[in-house]
Amino acid sequence: MNEAVATANMAQGVAKNRWAWLNVWTVGTVLIALMAVAPICAVIYLSLTPGDDIWSHLVETVLTDYISNTLLLMIFVALGTLSIGVGSAWVVSMCRFPGKKIFEWALLLPMAMPAYVIAYVYTDILEYAGPIQTMLRDIFGWETKREYWFPEIRSLGGAASMMTLVLYPYVYLLSRAAFLEQSVCVLEASRVLGRGPWRSFFSVALPLARPAIVIGLSLVMMETLNDFGTVDFFAVNTFTLGIYDVWLNMNNIAGAAQLSCMLLFFVMFLIAAERFGRRKQKFHHTTSKYKALPGYELPFKFALLATIGCALPIVLGFVLPAGVLFYYAIIHYDPYATSEVLGHAGNSALLSVVAAVLAIAIGTFMAYGVRLRKEKTLKFMVRFASLGYAVPGSVLAVGVLVTLGGLDNGIDAYMRENWGISTGLIFSGTIAAVTYGYLVRFLALSFGSVEASLGKVTPNMDGAARSLGHGAFATLRKIHVPIIRGSMLTAVMMVFVDCMKELPITVILRPFNFHTLATYVHQYASDEQLGEASLAALAIVGFGIFPVIVLSIAINKSRPGHH
Repeated sequence: MNEAVATANMAQGVAKNRWAWLNVWTVGTVLIALMAVAPICAVIYLSLTPGDDIWSHLVETVLTDYISNTLLLMIFVALGTLSIGVGSAWVVSMCRFPGKKIFEWALLLPMAMPAYVIAYVYTDILEYAGPIQTMLRDIFGWETKREYWFPEIRSLGGAASMMTLVLYPYVYLLSRAAFLEQSVCVLEASRVLGRGPWRSFFSVALPLARPAIVIGLSLVMMETLNDFGTVDFFAVNTFTLGIYDVWLNMNNIAGAAQLSCMLLFFVMFLIAAERFGRRKQKFHHTTSKYKALPGYELPFKFALLATIGCALPIVLGFVLPAGVLFYYAIIHYDPYATSEVLGHAGNSALLSVVAAVLAIAIGTFMAYGVRLRKEKTLKFMVRFASLGYAVPGSVLAVGVLVTLGGLDNGIDAYMRENWGISTGLIFSGTIAAVTYGYLVRFLALSFGSVEASLGKVTPNMDGAARSLGHGAFATLRKIHVPIIRGSMLTAVMMVFVDCMKELPITVILRPFNFHTLATYVHQYASDEQLGEASLAALAIVGFGIFPVIVLSIAINKSRPGHH
Protein backbone atom coordinates (compact mmCIF):
# COMPACT_ATOMS: atom_id res chain seq x y z
CA MET A 1 0.00 0.00 0.00
CA ASN A 2 2.78 2.39 1.05
CA GLU A 3 4.74 1.47 -2.09
CA ALA A 4 1.72 2.35 -4.27
CA VAL A 5 1.30 5.70 -2.52
CA ALA A 6 4.99 6.48 -2.96
CA THR A 7 4.79 5.59 -6.66
CA ALA A 8 1.73 7.82 -7.09
CA ASN A 9 3.46 10.71 -5.31
CA MET A 10 6.55 10.24 -7.47
CA ALA A 11 4.40 10.30 -10.63
CA GLN A 12 2.70 13.48 -9.44
CA GLY A 13 6.11 15.02 -8.73
CA VAL A 14 7.37 14.14 -12.23
CA ALA A 15 4.20 15.57 -13.81
CA LYS A 16 4.54 18.72 -11.68
CA ASN A 17 8.19 19.21 -12.74
CA ARG A 18 7.23 18.61 -16.37
CA TRP A 19 4.84 21.57 -16.28
CA ALA A 20 7.04 23.72 -14.03
CA TRP A 21 7.97 25.89 -17.04
CA LEU A 22 4.30 26.89 -17.45
CA ASN A 23 4.32 30.06 -15.36
CA VAL A 24 3.58 33.72 -15.93
CA TRP A 25 7.24 34.58 -16.58
CA THR A 26 7.82 31.97 -19.29
CA VAL A 27 4.44 32.40 -20.98
CA GLY A 28 4.66 36.19 -20.81
CA THR A 29 8.19 36.22 -22.21
CA VAL A 30 7.19 33.95 -25.09
CA LEU A 31 4.11 36.07 -25.96
CA ILE A 32 6.10 39.31 -25.88
CA ALA A 33 8.84 37.76 -28.00
CA LEU A 34 6.26 36.61 -30.56
CA MET A 35 4.76 40.11 -30.75
CA ALA A 36 8.22 41.60 -31.22
CA VAL A 37 9.29 39.18 -33.96
CA ALA A 38 6.04 39.45 -35.92
CA PRO A 39 7.17 42.47 -38.02
CA ILE A 40 10.56 40.83 -38.65
CA CYS A 41 8.82 37.65 -39.81
CA ALA A 42 6.64 39.79 -42.07
CA VAL A 43 9.78 41.23 -43.67
CA ILE A 44 11.18 37.72 -44.17
CA TYR A 45 7.87 36.67 -45.71
CA LEU A 46 8.04 39.61 -48.09
CA SER A 47 11.57 38.61 -49.08
CA LEU A 48 10.29 35.18 -50.17
CA THR A 49 7.59 36.56 -52.44
CA PRO A 50 8.37 36.53 -56.18
CA GLY A 51 9.80 39.75 -57.57
CA ASP A 52 12.08 41.15 -60.23
CA ASP A 53 15.53 39.53 -60.24
CA ILE A 54 17.83 42.37 -59.24
CA TRP A 55 20.67 40.37 -57.73
CA SER A 56 22.68 40.00 -60.93
CA HIS A 57 22.48 43.77 -61.38
CA LEU A 58 23.50 44.44 -57.76
CA VAL A 59 26.41 41.95 -57.89
CA GLU A 60 27.78 43.54 -61.07
CA THR A 61 27.44 47.12 -59.81
CA VAL A 62 27.16 48.11 -56.15
CA LEU A 63 26.90 45.04 -53.88
CA THR A 64 30.67 44.96 -53.25
CA ASP A 65 30.57 48.63 -52.28
CA TYR A 66 27.61 47.99 -49.97
CA ILE A 67 29.52 45.26 -48.10
CA SER A 68 32.95 46.95 -47.94
CA ASN A 69 31.60 50.40 -47.01
CA THR A 70 29.31 48.96 -44.34
CA LEU A 71 32.16 46.94 -42.80
CA LEU A 72 34.61 49.85 -42.86
CA LEU A 73 32.02 52.24 -41.42
CA MET A 74 31.24 49.85 -38.56
CA ILE A 75 34.95 49.30 -37.80
CA PHE A 76 35.80 53.02 -37.79
CA VAL A 77 32.79 53.98 -35.67
CA ALA A 78 33.38 51.08 -33.23
CA LEU A 79 37.05 52.04 -32.73
CA GLY A 80 36.17 55.70 -32.30
CA THR A 81 33.32 55.18 -29.84
CA LEU A 82 35.30 52.55 -27.89
CA SER A 83 38.31 54.81 -27.33
CA ILE A 84 36.26 57.93 -26.48
CA GLY A 85 33.48 56.19 -24.50
CA VAL A 86 35.53 53.83 -22.31
CA GLY A 87 38.45 56.22 -21.83
CA SER A 88 36.27 59.13 -20.73
CA ALA A 89 34.08 56.88 -18.53
CA TRP A 90 37.12 55.55 -16.67
CA VAL A 91 38.73 58.97 -16.22
CA VAL A 92 35.62 60.73 -14.86
CA SER A 93 34.73 57.73 -12.64
CA MET A 94 38.14 57.07 -11.11
CA CYS A 95 40.24 60.26 -11.35
CA ARG A 96 40.11 63.82 -10.01
CA PHE A 97 40.93 66.67 -12.39
CA PRO A 98 39.54 70.14 -13.22
CA GLY A 99 36.01 70.04 -14.65
CA LYS A 100 35.29 66.43 -13.68
CA LYS A 101 31.84 67.22 -12.22
CA ILE A 102 30.81 68.99 -15.41
CA PHE A 103 32.19 66.30 -17.72
CA GLU A 104 30.23 63.58 -15.85
CA TRP A 105 26.97 64.79 -17.45
CA ALA A 106 28.24 66.96 -20.30
CA LEU A 107 29.82 63.95 -22.05
CA LEU A 108 26.26 62.69 -22.63
CA LEU A 109 25.10 65.82 -24.45
CA PRO A 110 26.04 64.71 -28.01
CA MET A 111 23.58 61.84 -27.55
CA ALA A 112 20.74 64.33 -28.04
CA MET A 113 22.08 65.42 -31.43
CA PRO A 114 20.78 63.45 -34.48
CA ALA A 115 23.59 62.27 -36.77
CA TYR A 116 21.95 63.72 -39.89
CA VAL A 117 21.66 67.17 -38.27
CA ILE A 118 25.33 67.25 -37.29
CA ALA A 119 26.19 66.13 -40.83
CA TYR A 120 24.26 69.09 -42.29
CA VAL A 121 25.99 71.52 -39.91
CA TYR A 122 29.57 70.28 -40.50
CA THR A 123 29.06 70.16 -44.25
CA ASP A 124 27.97 73.78 -44.11
CA ILE A 125 31.12 74.64 -42.14
CA LEU A 126 33.76 72.48 -43.89
CA GLU A 127 32.71 72.44 -47.57
CA TYR A 128 34.58 74.47 -50.21
CA ALA A 129 32.31 77.51 -49.82
CA GLY A 130 32.21 77.22 -46.02
CA PRO A 131 33.87 79.64 -43.58
CA ILE A 132 36.89 77.41 -42.78
CA GLN A 133 38.14 76.89 -46.33
CA THR A 134 37.27 80.48 -47.24
CA MET A 135 39.37 81.72 -44.31
CA LEU A 136 42.31 79.47 -45.29
CA ARG A 137 42.23 80.72 -48.88
CA ASP A 138 42.18 84.33 -47.65
CA ILE A 139 45.13 83.74 -45.31
CA PHE A 140 47.41 81.78 -47.67
CA GLY A 141 46.32 83.35 -50.96
CA TRP A 142 45.10 80.13 -52.56
CA GLU A 143 42.93 80.64 -55.59
CA THR A 144 41.57 77.18 -56.45
CA LYS A 145 41.00 73.88 -54.67
CA ARG A 146 43.88 72.26 -56.57
CA GLU A 147 46.39 74.44 -54.72
CA TYR A 148 45.79 72.85 -51.32
CA TRP A 149 44.48 69.70 -49.67
CA PHE A 150 41.54 69.70 -47.27
CA PRO A 151 39.76 66.63 -45.88
CA GLU A 152 36.55 65.85 -47.79
CA ILE A 153 33.59 65.87 -45.39
CA ARG A 154 31.33 64.04 -47.88
CA SER A 155 33.22 60.73 -47.58
CA LEU A 156 33.31 57.47 -45.66
CA GLY A 157 35.67 59.02 -43.11
CA GLY A 158 33.38 62.03 -42.74
CA ALA A 159 30.35 59.81 -42.13
CA ALA A 160 32.31 57.74 -39.57
CA SER A 161 33.42 60.93 -37.79
CA MET A 162 29.86 62.29 -37.59
CA MET A 163 28.49 59.02 -36.21
CA THR A 164 31.37 58.66 -33.72
CA LEU A 165 30.70 62.14 -32.33
CA VAL A 166 27.03 61.41 -31.56
CA LEU A 167 27.17 57.66 -30.80
CA TYR A 168 30.07 57.42 -28.31
CA PRO A 169 27.70 58.30 -25.38
CA TYR A 170 26.15 54.81 -25.73
CA VAL A 171 29.49 53.25 -24.77
CA TYR A 172 30.20 56.00 -22.20
CA LEU A 173 26.84 55.51 -20.45
CA LEU A 174 27.06 51.76 -20.06
CA SER A 175 30.79 51.79 -19.25
CA ARG A 176 30.37 54.44 -16.56
CA ALA A 177 27.39 52.61 -15.03
CA ALA A 178 29.49 49.42 -14.99
CA PHE A 179 32.49 51.14 -13.40
CA LEU A 180 30.26 52.70 -10.71
CA GLU A 181 28.68 49.33 -9.90
CA GLN A 182 32.07 47.73 -9.28
CA SER A 183 33.12 47.06 -5.72
CA VAL A 184 36.16 48.96 -4.54
CA CYS A 185 37.43 45.71 -2.96
CA VAL A 186 38.66 44.31 -6.26
CA LEU A 187 40.49 47.55 -7.03
CA GLU A 188 42.06 47.60 -3.55
CA ALA A 189 43.15 43.98 -3.95
CA SER A 190 44.76 44.87 -7.24
CA ARG A 191 46.63 47.81 -5.69
CA VAL A 192 47.75 45.65 -2.73
CA LEU A 193 49.21 43.17 -5.21
CA GLY A 194 51.37 45.96 -6.63
CA ARG A 195 49.39 47.03 -9.71
CA GLY A 196 49.15 50.70 -10.55
CA PRO A 197 45.99 52.53 -11.71
CA TRP A 198 46.52 51.73 -15.39
CA ARG A 199 47.31 48.03 -14.83
CA SER A 200 44.30 47.79 -12.48
CA PHE A 201 42.17 49.30 -15.22
CA PHE A 202 43.27 46.85 -17.92
CA SER A 203 43.46 43.70 -15.77
CA VAL A 204 40.56 44.20 -13.29
CA ALA A 205 38.10 46.99 -14.06
CA LEU A 206 37.95 46.52 -17.83
CA PRO A 207 37.21 42.74 -17.74
CA LEU A 208 34.48 43.34 -15.12
CA ALA A 209 32.91 46.03 -17.30
CA ARG A 210 33.29 44.01 -20.50
CA PRO A 211 29.64 42.84 -20.79
CA ALA A 212 28.33 46.42 -20.55
CA ILE A 213 30.99 47.69 -22.99
CA VAL A 214 30.13 44.97 -25.51
CA ILE A 215 26.43 45.82 -25.23
CA GLY A 216 27.25 49.48 -25.80
CA LEU A 217 29.38 48.66 -28.85
CA SER A 218 26.69 46.40 -30.29
CA LEU A 219 24.17 49.25 -29.93
CA VAL A 220 26.58 51.60 -31.69
CA MET A 221 27.10 49.17 -34.58
CA MET A 222 23.35 48.62 -34.95
CA GLU A 223 22.78 52.38 -35.01
CA THR A 224 25.50 52.60 -37.65
CA LEU A 225 23.81 49.92 -39.74
CA ASN A 226 20.44 51.66 -39.39
CA ASP A 227 21.59 55.20 -40.23
CA PHE A 228 20.18 56.57 -43.44
CA GLY A 229 20.28 60.37 -43.23
CA THR A 230 24.07 60.69 -42.87
CA VAL A 231 25.13 58.13 -45.51
CA ASP A 232 22.52 59.45 -47.92
CA PHE A 233 23.69 63.05 -47.50
CA PHE A 234 27.36 62.00 -47.91
CA ALA A 235 26.55 59.56 -50.76
CA VAL A 236 28.26 56.61 -49.04
CA ASN A 237 26.86 53.36 -50.44
CA THR A 238 25.97 51.14 -47.48
CA PHE A 239 23.47 48.34 -47.03
CA THR A 240 20.86 50.71 -45.60
CA LEU A 241 21.19 53.10 -48.51
CA GLY A 242 20.93 50.13 -50.87
CA ILE A 243 17.71 48.98 -49.23
CA TYR A 244 16.14 52.41 -49.66
CA ASP A 245 17.42 52.63 -53.23
CA VAL A 246 16.04 49.21 -54.23
CA TRP A 247 12.73 49.88 -52.52
CA LEU A 248 12.00 53.49 -53.50
CA ASN A 249 13.99 54.01 -56.72
CA MET A 250 13.71 50.51 -58.22
CA ASN A 251 10.21 49.98 -56.74
CA ASN A 252 11.15 46.46 -55.66
CA ILE A 253 10.04 45.85 -52.07
CA ALA A 254 10.83 42.14 -52.28
CA GLY A 255 14.40 42.94 -53.29
CA ALA A 256 14.66 45.46 -50.42
CA ALA A 257 13.38 42.81 -48.03
CA GLN A 258 15.99 40.36 -49.37
CA LEU A 259 18.76 42.89 -48.74
CA SER A 260 17.31 43.43 -45.25
CA CYS A 261 17.47 39.70 -44.59
CA MET A 262 21.10 39.68 -45.72
CA LEU A 263 21.70 42.49 -43.23
CA LEU A 264 19.87 40.50 -40.56
CA PHE A 265 22.12 37.48 -41.06
CA PHE A 266 25.10 39.80 -40.83
CA VAL A 267 23.88 41.16 -37.47
CA MET A 268 23.08 37.66 -36.19
CA PHE A 269 26.65 36.63 -37.02
CA LEU A 270 27.99 39.60 -35.02
CA ILE A 271 25.81 38.72 -32.01
CA ALA A 272 26.78 35.04 -32.20
CA ALA A 273 30.48 35.96 -32.44
CA GLU A 274 30.17 38.18 -29.37
CA ARG A 275 28.38 35.43 -27.42
CA PHE A 276 30.97 32.86 -28.51
CA GLY A 277 33.80 35.20 -27.48
CA ARG A 278 32.61 35.43 -23.87
CA ARG A 279 31.32 31.90 -23.46
CA LYS A 280 31.92 30.28 -20.08
CA GLN A 281 33.05 33.66 -18.71
CA LYS A 282 30.99 34.97 -15.83
CA PHE A 283 31.47 38.32 -14.13
CA HIS A 284 29.79 38.49 -10.72
CA HIS A 285 30.37 40.77 -7.76
CA THR A 286 30.80 38.45 -4.79
CA THR A 287 31.32 41.09 -2.13
CA SER A 288 28.96 43.44 -0.36
CA LYS A 289 31.69 45.96 0.52
CA TYR A 290 30.93 49.18 -1.30
CA LYS A 291 32.24 52.62 -0.52
CA ALA A 292 33.23 55.75 -2.37
CA LEU A 293 35.58 55.15 -5.30
CA PRO A 294 39.21 56.13 -4.63
CA GLY A 295 39.43 59.07 -7.09
CA TYR A 296 43.12 59.18 -8.06
CA GLU A 297 44.53 62.73 -8.09
CA LEU A 298 46.10 63.25 -11.51
CA PRO A 299 49.39 65.18 -11.84
CA PHE A 300 49.11 68.55 -13.61
CA LYS A 301 50.23 67.27 -17.04
CA PHE A 302 47.82 64.32 -17.06
CA ALA A 303 45.03 66.43 -15.55
CA LEU A 304 45.42 68.91 -18.43
CA LEU A 305 45.31 66.06 -20.97
CA ALA A 306 42.22 64.59 -19.26
CA THR A 307 40.44 67.94 -19.35
CA ILE A 308 41.24 68.49 -23.05
CA GLY A 309 40.39 64.88 -23.93
CA CYS A 310 36.97 65.11 -22.24
CA ALA A 311 36.21 68.59 -23.59
CA LEU A 312 36.91 67.87 -27.27
CA PRO A 313 34.05 65.38 -27.87
CA ILE A 314 31.62 67.76 -26.14
CA VAL A 315 32.71 70.78 -28.19
CA LEU A 316 32.76 68.94 -31.53
CA GLY A 317 29.67 66.78 -30.89
CA PHE A 318 27.41 69.32 -29.20
CA VAL A 319 28.61 72.88 -28.50
CA LEU A 320 29.68 73.77 -32.05
CA PRO A 321 26.68 72.29 -33.95
CA ALA A 322 24.22 73.57 -31.32
CA GLY A 323 25.77 77.01 -31.62
CA VAL A 324 25.36 76.98 -35.40
CA LEU A 325 21.72 75.87 -35.06
CA PHE A 326 21.09 78.59 -32.48
CA TYR A 327 22.54 81.17 -34.88
CA TYR A 328 20.27 79.89 -37.69
CA ALA A 329 17.26 79.90 -35.33
CA ILE A 330 17.78 83.59 -34.53
CA ILE A 331 18.20 84.57 -38.19
CA HIS A 332 15.18 82.54 -39.38
CA TYR A 333 12.92 83.19 -36.34
CA ASP A 334 9.21 83.13 -37.23
CA PRO A 335 6.59 83.59 -34.46
CA TYR A 336 3.95 81.71 -36.47
CA ALA A 337 6.23 78.70 -36.82
CA THR A 338 6.97 78.63 -33.06
CA SER A 339 3.42 77.58 -32.08
CA GLU A 340 3.56 74.90 -34.74
CA VAL A 341 6.86 73.59 -33.35
CA LEU A 342 5.39 73.50 -29.81
CA GLY A 343 2.54 71.27 -31.01
CA HIS A 344 4.97 68.89 -32.70
CA ALA A 345 7.12 68.88 -29.55
CA GLY A 346 4.11 67.70 -27.53
CA ASN A 347 3.53 64.83 -29.96
CA SER A 348 7.20 63.80 -29.80
CA ALA A 349 7.26 63.90 -25.98
CA LEU A 350 4.05 61.86 -25.66
CA LEU A 351 5.24 59.10 -28.00
CA SER A 352 8.74 58.99 -26.48
CA VAL A 353 7.56 58.79 -22.85
CA VAL A 354 5.04 56.02 -23.58
CA ALA A 355 7.57 54.02 -25.59
CA ALA A 356 10.35 54.45 -22.98
CA VAL A 357 8.16 53.33 -20.05
CA LEU A 358 6.79 50.31 -21.94
CA ALA A 359 10.24 49.36 -23.26
CA ILE A 360 11.90 49.26 -19.82
CA ALA A 361 8.96 47.34 -18.30
CA ILE A 362 8.94 44.76 -21.12
CA GLY A 363 12.75 44.56 -21.30
CA THR A 364 13.03 43.92 -17.54
CA PHE A 365 10.27 41.30 -17.70
CA MET A 366 11.99 39.45 -20.55
CA ALA A 367 15.49 39.63 -19.04
CA TYR A 368 14.25 38.30 -15.71
CA GLY A 369 12.16 35.63 -17.42
CA VAL A 370 15.29 34.38 -19.23
CA ARG A 371 17.23 34.47 -15.96
CA LEU A 372 14.60 32.29 -14.27
CA ARG A 373 14.33 29.78 -17.13
CA LYS A 374 17.71 29.30 -18.81
CA GLU A 375 16.30 27.36 -21.74
CA LYS A 376 17.89 27.54 -25.20
CA THR A 377 14.55 27.93 -27.00
CA LEU A 378 13.51 30.84 -24.79
CA LYS A 379 16.92 32.51 -25.18
CA PHE A 380 16.77 32.13 -28.96
CA MET A 381 13.31 33.71 -29.13
CA VAL A 382 14.39 36.64 -26.99
CA ARG A 383 17.57 37.15 -29.05
CA PHE A 384 15.55 37.04 -32.26
CA ALA A 385 13.05 39.53 -30.83
CA SER A 386 15.95 41.91 -30.13
CA LEU A 387 17.01 41.99 -33.78
CA GLY A 388 14.48 44.73 -34.51
CA TYR A 389 17.12 47.28 -33.52
CA ALA A 390 19.28 46.20 -36.46
CA VAL A 391 16.52 46.33 -39.06
CA PRO A 392 16.37 49.64 -40.95
CA GLY A 393 13.48 51.70 -39.62
CA SER A 394 11.54 51.98 -42.88
CA VAL A 395 11.73 48.24 -43.56
CA LEU A 396 10.62 47.52 -40.01
CA ALA A 397 7.74 49.96 -40.51
CA VAL A 398 6.58 47.90 -43.49
CA GLY A 399 6.59 44.81 -41.28
CA VAL A 400 4.54 46.66 -38.65
CA LEU A 401 2.04 47.79 -41.31
CA VAL A 402 1.65 44.23 -42.60
CA THR A 403 1.20 42.83 -39.07
CA LEU A 404 -1.21 45.45 -37.73
CA GLY A 405 -3.02 45.73 -41.06
CA GLY A 406 -3.77 42.01 -40.95
CA LEU A 407 -4.97 42.34 -37.35
CA ASP A 408 -7.21 45.32 -38.23
CA ASN A 409 -8.68 43.46 -41.20
CA GLY A 410 -9.39 40.42 -39.04
CA ILE A 411 -11.15 42.48 -36.34
CA ASP A 412 -13.08 44.45 -38.95
CA ALA A 413 -14.25 41.28 -40.73
CA TYR A 414 -15.36 39.70 -37.42
CA MET A 415 -17.30 42.81 -36.34
CA ARG A 416 -18.95 43.15 -39.74
CA GLU A 417 -20.00 39.51 -39.73
CA ASN A 418 -21.32 39.36 -36.16
CA TRP A 419 -22.33 42.93 -35.30
CA GLY A 420 -22.72 44.61 -38.68
CA ILE A 421 -20.32 47.45 -37.88
CA SER A 422 -16.95 48.42 -39.29
CA THR A 423 -14.12 49.14 -36.84
CA GLY A 424 -11.73 50.59 -39.43
CA LEU A 425 -8.00 50.88 -38.73
CA ILE A 426 -7.87 50.59 -34.94
CA PHE A 427 -4.12 49.96 -34.73
CA SER A 428 -2.46 50.65 -38.08
CA GLY A 429 -4.14 54.06 -38.48
CA THR A 430 -3.33 55.49 -35.02
CA ILE A 431 -0.30 56.30 -32.90
CA ALA A 432 -0.53 52.72 -31.60
CA ALA A 433 1.33 51.69 -34.76
CA VAL A 434 4.09 54.24 -34.12
CA THR A 435 4.41 53.10 -30.49
CA TYR A 436 4.54 49.45 -31.58
CA GLY A 437 7.23 50.28 -34.13
CA TYR A 438 9.26 52.13 -31.49
CA LEU A 439 8.98 49.17 -29.08
CA VAL A 440 10.10 46.63 -31.69
CA ARG A 441 12.93 48.93 -32.75
CA PHE A 442 14.23 49.86 -29.28
CA LEU A 443 13.45 46.76 -27.22
CA ALA A 444 17.07 45.69 -27.64
CA LEU A 445 18.18 48.84 -25.79
CA SER A 446 16.18 48.14 -22.65
CA PHE A 447 16.59 44.36 -22.76
CA GLY A 448 20.36 44.51 -23.40
CA SER A 449 21.00 47.01 -20.61
CA VAL A 450 18.93 45.11 -18.04
CA GLU A 451 20.32 41.72 -19.09
CA ALA A 452 23.94 42.91 -18.82
CA SER A 453 23.28 44.36 -15.37
CA LEU A 454 21.37 41.30 -14.15
CA GLY A 455 24.25 39.12 -15.34
CA LYS A 456 26.51 40.76 -12.76
CA VAL A 457 24.20 39.88 -9.85
CA THR A 458 25.32 36.59 -8.39
CA PRO A 459 22.68 33.83 -8.51
CA ASN A 460 23.28 33.29 -4.78
CA MET A 461 21.11 36.34 -4.12
CA ASP A 462 18.17 34.64 -5.82
CA GLY A 463 18.66 31.59 -3.65
CA ALA A 464 18.93 33.69 -0.48
CA ALA A 465 15.72 35.58 -1.33
CA ARG A 466 13.85 32.36 -2.05
CA SER A 467 15.04 30.83 1.23
CA LEU A 468 13.52 33.85 3.01
CA GLY A 469 10.15 33.12 1.42
CA HIS A 470 10.15 35.65 -1.44
CA GLY A 471 8.63 34.69 -4.77
CA ALA A 472 10.06 35.58 -8.18
CA PHE A 473 8.28 38.94 -8.43
CA ALA A 474 9.20 39.98 -4.88
CA THR A 475 12.83 38.98 -5.53
CA LEU A 476 12.90 41.12 -8.66
CA ARG A 477 11.27 44.11 -6.92
CA LYS A 478 13.16 44.01 -3.63
CA ILE A 479 16.57 42.61 -4.65
CA HIS A 480 17.36 43.09 -8.33
CA VAL A 481 15.68 46.39 -9.20
CA PRO A 482 17.49 48.36 -6.44
CA ILE A 483 20.83 46.92 -7.63
CA ILE A 484 20.32 47.51 -11.36
CA ARG A 485 18.32 50.75 -11.22
CA GLY A 486 21.25 52.69 -12.67
CA SER A 487 21.22 50.54 -15.82
CA MET A 488 17.42 50.73 -15.98
CA LEU A 489 17.54 54.53 -15.88
CA THR A 490 20.21 54.43 -18.56
CA ALA A 491 17.93 52.33 -20.76
CA VAL A 492 14.92 54.64 -20.20
CA MET A 493 16.95 57.68 -21.17
CA MET A 494 18.42 56.04 -24.28
CA VAL A 495 15.00 54.89 -25.51
CA PHE A 496 13.46 58.32 -24.85
CA VAL A 497 16.18 60.23 -26.70
CA ASP A 498 16.22 57.74 -29.59
CA CYS A 499 12.44 57.98 -29.96
CA MET A 500 12.71 61.77 -30.07
CA LYS A 501 15.16 61.44 -32.98
CA GLU A 502 13.54 58.48 -34.77
CA LEU A 503 12.60 59.41 -38.31
CA PRO A 504 11.83 56.55 -40.78
CA ILE A 505 9.31 54.70 -38.58
CA THR A 506 7.51 57.93 -37.67
CA VAL A 507 7.29 59.13 -41.28
CA ILE A 508 5.71 55.88 -42.49
CA LEU A 509 3.50 54.91 -39.52
CA ARG A 510 2.27 58.29 -38.26
CA PRO A 511 -1.47 59.02 -38.63
CA PHE A 512 -2.58 61.49 -41.27
CA ASN A 513 -1.60 65.10 -40.47
CA PHE A 514 0.36 64.01 -37.38
CA HIS A 515 3.86 65.46 -37.09
CA THR A 516 6.73 65.11 -34.66
CA LEU A 517 9.84 67.25 -34.33
CA ALA A 518 11.87 64.73 -36.34
CA THR A 519 9.46 64.66 -39.29
CA TYR A 520 9.24 68.47 -39.22
CA VAL A 521 13.06 68.80 -39.33
CA HIS A 522 13.29 66.21 -42.09
CA GLN A 523 10.65 67.97 -44.16
CA TYR A 524 12.60 71.23 -44.24
CA ALA A 525 16.16 69.81 -44.17
CA SER A 526 15.45 67.58 -47.19
CA ASP A 527 14.51 70.80 -49.04
CA GLU A 528 17.86 72.30 -47.96
CA GLN A 529 16.08 74.68 -45.56
CA LEU A 530 18.04 73.84 -42.42
CA GLY A 531 17.60 77.39 -41.15
CA GLU A 532 13.80 77.01 -41.04
CA ALA A 533 14.19 73.65 -39.28
CA SER A 534 16.82 74.84 -36.79
CA LEU A 535 14.30 75.71 -34.03
CA ALA A 536 12.74 72.23 -34.15
CA ALA A 537 16.24 70.66 -34.26
CA LEU A 538 17.18 72.66 -31.18
CA ALA A 539 13.95 71.46 -29.50
CA ILE A 540 15.02 67.83 -30.11
CA VAL A 541 18.37 68.64 -28.51
CA GLY A 542 16.65 70.46 -25.63
CA PHE A 543 14.42 67.47 -24.86
CA GLY A 544 17.53 65.33 -24.64
CA ILE A 545 19.50 67.59 -22.30
CA PHE A 546 17.23 67.40 -19.23
CA PRO A 547 17.06 63.56 -19.12
CA VAL A 548 20.82 63.49 -19.59
CA ILE A 549 21.43 65.64 -16.51
CA VAL A 550 18.87 63.77 -14.41
CA LEU A 551 20.28 60.45 -15.51
CA SER A 552 23.85 61.43 -14.68
CA ILE A 553 22.80 62.39 -11.14
CA ALA A 554 20.78 59.18 -10.75
CA ILE A 555 23.69 57.03 -11.95
CA ASN A 556 26.00 58.64 -9.41
CA LYS A 557 23.49 57.87 -6.64
CA SER A 558 22.84 54.36 -7.92
CA ARG A 559 26.20 53.09 -6.68
CA PRO A 560 25.63 50.77 -3.69
CA GLY A 561 26.93 52.49 -0.56
CA HIS A 562 26.49 55.96 -2.02
CA HIS A 563 25.54 58.65 0.47
